[in-house]
Amino acid sequence: MTISILLVDDEPLLRLGFRLVLESQPDLRVVGEAGDGAAAIAQTGLLDPDLVLMDVRMPGVDGIEATREIVARHERSRVLILTTFDVDEYAFSALRVGASGFLLKNVPPEDLLSAIRAVASGDAVVAPRITRRLLDTMAHQLPDLRGDRPTVPNARLERLTDREREVLVEVAGGLSNAEIAERLSVSEATVKTHVGRMLGKLDLRDRVQAVVFAYQIGLVRP
Repeated sequence: MTISILLVDDEPLLRLGFRLVLESQPDLRVVGEAGDGAAAIAQTGLLDPDLVLMDVRMPGVDGIEATREIVARHERSRVLILTTFDVDEYAFSALRVGASGFLLKNVPPEDLLSAIRAVASGDAVVAPRITRRLLDTMAHQLPDLRGDRPTVPNARLERLTDREREVLVEVAGGLSNAEIAERLSVSEATVKTHVGRMLGKLDLRDRVQAVVFAYQIGLVRP
């Protein structure tokens, strides 16, 4: 299946470089470009891309606000933030408004391609340094874990089966579907099914939100 991509960056040369990398892959297709957040919102509505590769700092409407609007209006289109700035505020804001990933522009091309495919398939990708700092920042806000159950009662968690709850714990630990399948001795397809049901029952958009939810209720901790 071909993944359609909208490139959003205020630097034309960077857009050209990304286009060359992306279109070298048979399963990726750049369907449009935008130089600011307002144009990104409009182009997403017009082109309905599978994925929006979004810069943060742009004139007018920035990437964070554009992501907020795109996620609210076009649930099918996922947003992967790609920025030069390794700033916690940008990462946390992007994830809070619904971005499915956050990477730095110095990421190796092969990692960028893998991230695009992962996000398009429903996973979430965050630069390891950002993930670690996100959890460190949240740690003081989290309840102490006592026993095997979360310390904060949560009605949404009760919607899950025991297996779906196991999968949530593994997702919160940063494991991929393949790693979860190996750990739980089930097929990868079964894990994917459980992840989808778990996200649906918890009213969560993707794995990033699942990780934050699990830490917030004390199901897991850093």
